[in-house]
Amino acid sequence: MTLTGKDKEFRHPGVSRLDYKTLDLDRVLTAFLARLWHQGRPSRIRRAGELSVDDFVSLVTDHPESFAGFDEDTTARWMSTHLLDLVNRGKANEAVAGPRPLHGFTYRFRNSRRSRPYGADEQLYEMLAATGGGYALKELQSFFFSDVDRQTGRIVPGPDTDVETQALFHLVTAVSGQVEDRPDDSKKRTPYPQLCAEPARLLADDVMKLLYHRRHMPRTVLVDYLKVLFAFHLGLYHLRMMKLLPAAVEQGRVEPGCAAGHVGTHHGHPCPHQVHLFVDVDGVPASPAAALAQRSAGLWYRRIPAFIQATYTVRKLDEFADYLVTKKKKLSYPAGRAHFSVAEVLPLLGKVQKLERDAYFTSRLAAVLEADEDLPGEVQQIVSLRLDDFQTYIETLMHYRGAYHRGFVVDSLDSMLLKNRPGALLAQPRGTRGERRFVLDSRLLEMLLQISLLRRGPDGNHHTAPLRVDEFLDLLRERYGIHIDRLPHGDGFSGAELADQAALRSNFAAFLHRLREIGYYQDMSDAYLTQTITPRYVIGSSAPSEVSR
Repeated sequence: MTLTGKDKEFRHPGVSRLDYKTLDLDRVLTAFLARLWHQGRPSRIRRAGELSVDDFVSLVTDHPESFAGFDEDTTARWMSTHLLDLVNRGKANEAVAGPRPLHGFTYRFRNSRRSRPYGADEQLYEMLAATGGGYALKELQSFFFSDVDRQTGRIVPGPDTDVETQALFHLVTAVSGQVEDRPDDSKKRTPYPQLCAEPARLLADDVMKLLYHRRHMPRTVLVDYLKVLFAFHLGLYHLRMMKLLPAAVEQGRVEPGCAAGHVGTHHGHPCPHQVHLFVDVDGVPASPAAALAQRSAGLWYRRIPAFIQATYTVRKLDEFADYLVTKKKKLSYPAGRAHFSVAEVLPLLGKVQKLERDAYFTSRLAAVLEADEDLPGEVQQIVSLRLDDFQTYIETLMHYRGAYHRGFVVDSLDSMLLKNRPGALLAQPRGTRGERRFVLDSRLLEMLLQISLLRRGPDGNHHTAPLRVDEFLDLLRERYGIHIDRLPHGDGFSGAELADQAALRSNFAAFLHRLREIGYYQDMSDAYLTQTITPRYVIGSSAPSEVSR
């Protein structure tokens, strides 16, 4: 059967801006930088042709006044290994995606068709723009464009600029006037109300805390932490949507507290759709803790088909709403915008619009069924269930397109969780059909520690301070839903059995060992009160204060 383009339309921007493709965080951050510079819009770059490694080498060797003593061979190796993001690295078809996103203007050097963000840059920008007037966006712009005059675009490197960023400064200056960079006005910003405001608030808060370290750690390290942070929050956001959206469709409404972001969560008002994950810290695939982490990951990945069906439902209701506005004149767009949010289209599942809904989707369903004289047996079974035409239409779309979208959602989620990569929240044995399991990679743990050890003092200023291990474990559970020494209540678990206790103790011991390995923890006693995590970078006063969550 051949579905029409309108039938195949799947995504709804109010749920996610992603195209559900495999993401590369260097390329996502590079495209995000263009949106930072152009207030949320992508850039339109005009220059002569695609850039190769040789082109970047020439930009250096042709400007000895800026790059004294750089020979061609050494420069080529340095560019390839440290400065450039390459696709098909080491293969005959190796090509440049763009420079590493160490400075704001690196997006001007990307080769767009090899550096696609697949909507993740827009998702990040809109999440950050939805919180507190976009304060985190302003700080990110200040960090990445710190040496750029906003009016003239002129770059003035500071005295502490590292060599990689210094090189990028000079590359931008060298091609000044040869590259036309302007916002892509054909792609207007379309802000949607957040389905749940809490993920965006947590992301913005974590970005601000991480940027407090900008004067205390190397720029390259901070940028790597930001990439891990972005991937982490994109993954948690989409896991939450897999729980929230099917529930919202079933209930015909979005949880009222979600719009406010569940303010006061740690005072007894938790989000019913919060993500709860059990992570394997030791990283040994066959261990009891790994089995629990596999169980946790398996539950979330089994939610993908229901999420796809709920997304289809919302998308088709959105098309129905547009029909009621433009054709029937029985509905109006909300004031100030020409689109509907998810919360605004879900009431169309109710009785008020039943007659119009039945008429609209009877026509849509008939067009699908009549396109094939010999219906597959599965579709015949769907029709025989005698559901209403809207439900039959959605089930039919799921038959033809559900598995297709599931493959892409799985790959996209794997990449957001950085599967088997530095900063991973997910692992899967290579070269086999092994089960996925949630893990806590050292780089992800380091990034979370940098954020968690920074707290706001009574004077309103932030400072680092030691943190007890049990406090940090509480923070991971309450803020991010990450469980290490106990099992989640829900999301595939109903409490720890006797056989699980040894696995939990082993996982906690592995967590302490990991803290020692990365230099944040030293044994003083087995007692919780003396198990303390100490900051690596000291900011402000080190006096203890209550943990800010």
